[in-house]
Amino acid sequence: MKLLVATRNEGKIKELAVLLQELPYKLMSLNDLNIEHEVDETGKTFEQNAILKAEEYGSLASMMTISDDSGIEVDALGGEPGVLSARYGGEGLNDNDRNNLLLSNVSDVKPSFLTARF
Repeated sequence: MKLLVATRNEGKIKELAVLLQELPYKLMSLNDLNIEHEVDETGKTFEQNAILKAEEYGSLASMMTISDDSGIEVDALGGEPGVLSARYGGEGLNDNDRNNLLLSNVSDVKPSFLTARF
């Protein structure tokens, strides 16, 4: 049986393949199925976005699909960037730019108060 993992991240596919190796599924990625569509991540939580992606990509592929969503939540920034991590700072920024913006935004926070989770 095939299982679509709603990602283009080959590292994530390899990681999941190890975790799910005991199950009778062949993992497929969006790249494997030539799905170029991008799901609008309009959810207010990681869980909502993961569900949106699993449902929409599953419908496009007509197969069982799993998905996730992730980002960094920085306590000193009230949990930001959170679900907006991939879009933090707006259009035109790459990962390095977003990382630098985040570091700049917490530059005044004492290290003992700098807590976050991914």
